[in-house]
Amino acid sequence: MRLNLGSIIHKPGGSLPFLFSMDLSEMEFFGEYPVTEPVTVSGTVKNRADVLTLEGDVKGILHLSCDRCAKGFSATKTVPLHFVLAKELAGDEEDEIVLLDGDEVDVRELAFTAFVLEMDTKNLCSEDCKGLCPGCGVNLNEEACRCKPAVDPRWAALQQLVDQPE
Repeated sequence: MRLNLGSIIHKPGGSLPFLFSMDLSEMEFFGEYPVTEPVTVSGTVKNRADVLTLEGDVKGILHLSCDRCAKGFSATKTVPLHFVLAKELAGDEEDEIVLLDGDEVDVRELAFTAFVLEMDTKNLCSEDCKGLCPGCGVNLNEEACRCKPAVDPRWAALQQLVDQPE
């Protein structure tokens, strides 16, 4: 969504709200398509003493698989948007300032980039997820492991004595 800021560029105290949704269902992230419903982008561009600031957020629901237990889960993702906008650069601040295209800014591009950069590379269904047992494959969050405890090779000789029938 391109937002024309011509009405507030030279009007200190002016503001221009925005609200739209983006379809990111085609976005592949590590082999999965976690965004199945449109995400909402909302916020305001304000002129504060001839400095244009864009503030808002991107909200969406992600459908993910836990990296520890492989169980599917949903999580709400909210990414804040904070940008300073300018028609031209005054110095070496190019990483901190977004240049306008004429009197317009592409809010969709800014929101998409911010959302993608905030995606987690590791997804957990909960912080205390126990994962899967490497031996029997059981989900340790739901039931106890069925594996026989492994014997430390240093204690194997003693374990044989314990296992001998009397």
